[in-house]
Amino acid sequence: MKTSAEMELRLGALRERLESIDRNIVHLIAERVALAREIGREKTAAGLPTLDPSREVEIVGRAALEARQMGLDPEAVRDIAWRLVGLSRRAQQEDRSAAKAS
Repeated sequence: MKTSAEMELRLGALRERLESIDRNIVHLIAERVALAREIGREKTAAGLPTLDPSREVEIVGRAALEARQMGLDPEAVRDIAWRLVGLSRRAQQEDRSAAKAS
């Protein structure tokens, strides 16, 4: 049986790992938004619309499928994927609005 001090040390180490993963997630979100902005600039240059609803549905569906394959709740992951898509869409729209204003 572990002592309370050993348990606290173990919990502390596990929490540090979670915090590291959380930081990595935020960095990946920032990277995703940066790529979305780049895609938005390419769309603008090609005269394409920012919104691509079929692509968004494809992205979210793929995330839910991967979640299911990994034993995660696909609906919860679908919700997260929609938020990421929305964040990327807003970044592209902001860039487009800023380009029109200048």
